Amino acid sequence: MRIMAFGAHPDDVEIFCSGTLAKYAAQGHAVGVAVMTRGDVGSPTLPRDAIAAIREREARNAAAVIQADFFWLGYDDEFLYDTPEVRRHVIDVIRQFRPDVVLCPDKDHDYHPDHIRTGQIVWDTHVMATVPNIPTDHPPTDHIHEIWFCDTLAGIHFQPEFYIDISDHWETKARMIACHESQTAWLISQYGKTPTHYAEIQTRFRGYQAGCECAEAFRRSSTFPSAIAREALLPGTRD
Repeated sequence: MRIMAFGAHPDDVEIFCSGTLAKYAAQGHAVGVAVMTRGDVGSPTLPRDAIAAIREREARNAAAVIQADFFWLGYDDEFLYDTPEVRRHVIDVIRQFRPDVVLCPDKDHDYHPDHIRTGQIVWDTHVMATVPNIPTDHPPTDHIHEIWFCDTLAGIHFQPEFYIDISDHWETKARMIACHESQTAWLISQYGKTPTHYAEIQTRFRGYQAGCECAEAFRRSSTFPSAIAREALLPGTRD
């Protein structure tokens, strides 16, 4: 199985679904991480290019924890738009990794414009990746991948359909989040807490709902065709 996650910003994948990625990686599945924006407004003191370079390094280090393939799309933070250029870039990244399932932000329920657009673009292009008459640097995929939408921050407006038990992988998730040192300092200055603190609360709450210690929550995109059964995609799900 090949599983890929798209995040709008560096650290989004780690916060919302890295436990699931770690679980897949531990089972020997191929894992990919794609980051849409540079995170270049994520500092109160550093200029945009400087913090973008730091955040790219942090994101690469986090992906390396689980030996995930890493894709950096490099668009401006807070200014991500649905354009032909962006669509073709996303299609080409998908064609490079050739996933069976893609995890991404919830286009219908997330709070952040960059998150919403990331989820929408991933959803809008999921068939396009197979179409020969949409040329990119890499050849079309031979099947349409599944899409699973990730939980939202604090679970706001998100109704889980399925849970992934990540109890054995919480420590890996925490290590991946901790790779984003610049954002730990930023969130402490803004809110007095680390991103790991908030992620642990949510992960343990979702675990409480699912009947395990730690879990991540998802809902499945309603698409046609649905080529792969849910049970084959995300082993260990809890309805």
